[in-house]
Amino acid sequence: MDAVKPAVLALADGTVFKGTALGASGETAGEVVFNTAMSGYQEVLTDPSYRGQMVTMTYPHIGNYGINPEDVESARPWLAGFIVKEACPYPSSWRSRLALDEYLRQHGIVGIQGIDTRALTTHLRDHGSQQGVISHADLDPKRVVRKAREAPSILGRDLVKEVTCAKPYKWMEDSGKWKVGAGGASPDGAPARFRVVAYDFGIKYNILRRLVDEGFEVTVVPASTTADAALALNPDGIFLSNGPGDPEGVPYAVEAVRMLFGKRPIFGICLGHQIIGLALGLQTYKLKFGHHGANHPVLDLETRKVEITSQNHNFAVRGGEASGAGATPAPWTTTYGRVQLTHVSLNDDAVEGLRCLDLPAYSVQYHPEASPGPHDARYLFHRFTDLLAKGKA
Repeated sequence: MDAVKPAVLALADGTVFKGTALGASGETAGEVVFNTAMSGYQEVLTDPSYRGQMVTMTYPHIGNYGINPEDVESARPWLAGFIVKEACPYPSSWRSRLALDEYLRQHGIVGIQGIDTRALTTHLRDHGSQQGVISHADLDPKRVVRKAREAPSILGRDLVKEVTCAKPYKWMEDSGKWKVGAGGASPDGAPARFRVVAYDFGIKYNILRRLVDEGFEVTVVPASTTADAALALNPDGIFLSNGPGDPEGVPYAVEAVRMLFGKRPIFGICLGHQIIGLALGLQTYKLKFGHHGANHPVLDLETRKVEITSQNHNFAVRGGEASGAGATPAPWTTTYGRVQLTHVSLNDDAVEGLRCLDLPAYSVQYHPEASPGPHDARYLFHRFTDLLAKGKA
């Protein structure tokens, strides 16, 4: 690791942090956010939802257990840059195949270490996530700040087209020895119970594995797939995945979901949840600093249980928010019927889930496959099984 090469991180508001180079040599720009997970950095690196963003890990020591090929969530890292307090040069896990720095170098990811990530996180909480630049080449603070101010915003950008698959494909791998609570799964060797079309807005491998765990035959399709093309595959249900950026940047996906309403049961997560909201006629908005981490408390308004969830999003659905006391609001009316708020964030009261009362569709803002994170929300995959079974009854 080239620990002595200087590097700078500059934010658009003029704040500058000086550190040392990490990963590939060069310069990169993106929206700077922070993630509060204490482990799971490899899943964070390979989550396509981070396209266009530079991730600050709040846990101070990253890379302790190295990198291995089993824990990736997609074909490669997608984030714009990586920011840590200290990158471990000598990982100690028996599963490790290489160190974090080398992995970042192999994939051309520019990073920085040695900065006060606690101060950076506090600054982002106070002033909001914003565009930034990491540079190993240009160390002049004024020039790098100017570059950060000129970097394109994620507002309105279609980042999904950069991470989605090029053509449809079948996914057949389940969670294997890591399988947890697969309530509806078919016995080994038995035919799949239901066919599901999964829209790839930036889908993660463990989401697909969890769908297979439930006994689904899964076909993954590109984000631009029309409703007619999806229905031509004769699915029993539609799954809308996570993904990066502004949901208003993918109007074609919103239109496809509108055309699918009432034709097949739909389950959406993260960006898929926001797309369902827009398709219903609700609004979305950008959060001050987003929700990124594996420890976000969410109240299920129907069961009154609190789930600790894995989240990664900078936008949220507006409408039907619960009060701080967790009261369930009355359903709000849309062109497609009544919609009930089902889950709410206990950190900021943001909408975390909704259910259509007159259509077979529901969604959550978080990642129920929990990679990384706890398994509190695995029941949502069982709920999809029950919804499809009811649809075929």
